[in-house]
Amino acid sequence: MNFRDLVSISTGNLWRMKLRTFLTTSGVVIAIGAFVSMLSFGAGMQENIAEEFNKLGLLNTMLVYEKSERDIEREKERKQKQQEESSKTDSTTTVTAPDTVISRPLDNEALNMLSKIPGVRLAYPYESFTVTVLLDDTTYNSSAQALPKIAYETKLFSQFSEGKALESDSSKEAVITEEFFEKLNIDSTESIIGKKIIISAKASSIDSGLIAIFVSDSFNVSERIRQIKYDSLFNRSYIESTIRTEADAALNRFIDGYMNNNIIISDTLTIAGVLKSGQGFRTRTESVLLPVKTAENFYAIGAGKNPLDMMSILQSGGELNLFNEAPKSRSFSKITLNIDQGVMHAKVADSIRALGLRAFSYTEEFQQMQKFFLYFDMGLALVGLIALFTASLGITNTMVMSIVERKREIGVLKSLGADESYIRLLFLAESGMIGTIGAFGGIILGWTISRIASFIAKSFMEREGVDPVEIFTLPLWLIAIAFALGLLVAVIAGYFPASRAAKVDAVEALRNE
Repeated sequence: MNFRDLVSISTGNLWRMKLRTFLTTSGVVIAIGAFVSMLSFGAGMQENIAEEFNKLGLLNTMLVYEKSERDIEREKERKQKQQEESSKTDSTTTVTAPDTVISRPLDNEALNMLSKIPGVRLAYPYESFTVTVLLDDTTYNSSAQALPKIAYETKLFSQFSEGKALESDSSKEAVITEEFFEKLNIDSTESIIGKKIIISAKASSIDSGLIAIFVSDSFNVSERIRQIKYDSLFNRSYIESTIRTEADAALNRFIDGYMNNNIIISDTLTIAGVLKSGQGFRTRTESVLLPVKTAENFYAIGAGKNPLDMMSILQSGGELNLFNEAPKSRSFSKITLNIDQGVMHAKVADSIRALGLRAFSYTEEFQQMQKFFLYFDMGLALVGLIALFTASLGITNTMVMSIVERKREIGVLKSLGADESYIRLLFLAESGMIGTIGAFGGIILGWTISRIASFIAKSFMEREGVDPVEIFTLPLWLIAIAFALGLLVAVIAGYFPASRAAKVDAVEALRNE
């Protein structure tokens, strides 16, 4: 008997028990539908994450930070444990305090050293500052970021909705993001290209503080001279009290002048392009991107943008450079590295740690996410498998009842020369047919459920003002697994009844009839 005959006979036998077959197959359809729809959600979420990482080029990106106090303590504890473990294996080893943990500031020197690490294609710092943007007589408060021209070759900064990247690191151009463009009263991104904008920033200056000591609304030199009690100049307590009072007043005027009498720095730039939106996963793009050399004009001078920088210098006993306010080296909050394709991120991260810095690898983060989604999918699959196990009991019950009702038929087949393998194969084909039809219907049901859920989810995202994304997907591997699983479970569920049918005694079956 060939395969076509086997399918034809199995289909005919199932058709004779239409209601029972329908109910049993429906259980498989629901189980496979639940399995497919749930794993479709997990696969969709994983695909979105992978697409976002690839779109931003994060798999070739690494971030570098200064070591925090917590990082230093952890490293000391790790070294301590290593020394204790080595002392256990070697009794001659003496446990000593861990070596001093290397920690380096994230400055120009560190930037230069990071750029020389093998495998690092590009290293650039994250530098941002508050600015005001004047466009067509309208002022907007925003933030700007210095970015080297070579950074526009990376995926993160190479996707423009209009225009192009900056021509050089010293050009009088600027790039704005789509988020900032939406704040402007401009109809299209095309019309914004070539427009002139005036970028302004405030910078604190030591000079402003020094001038405020002698020139202030609350201080008048002649008035202070008239208030001096000349007959008490030889009184030590009076002199000390006067000096202390004047010093406190002068310091207050200095701080007030430093914080409030800011220098306004401005520059006129041309908008060269509008950068597409795409940030997240620790990446941040400010509203306005400036060439590196052009942005240097906006960096704070003297003790820095933050007045606390100056106060920390005074409290630590340091010296303020009053005559050369341009800092020799700036500190950065983080440095971004673009890694060559195929380079092991672990080796680059080890080199960064050896320099006394902390590394964050998007590749390692993505691998952790993949592990999470693996466990997540396994949990969803387990729920579907439980439903499929319940459906398999229905298949077993149906086939057992079919054997009881068809004993005479089995006896006739055996009397005509059919052996046990034929009878077993016939009943396995029937259970396999139930599994095939159920798996096919379950895939369609799972796809339908995922489409309905996706429509509802997208509608909710649009109402909340979020860009809608597809959170369900039905890859080929999921279809293949669902179909194979439905067929396999049905065949396994039908194996016991099929074996029981094969062992039916023909003489006894015909005698009972």
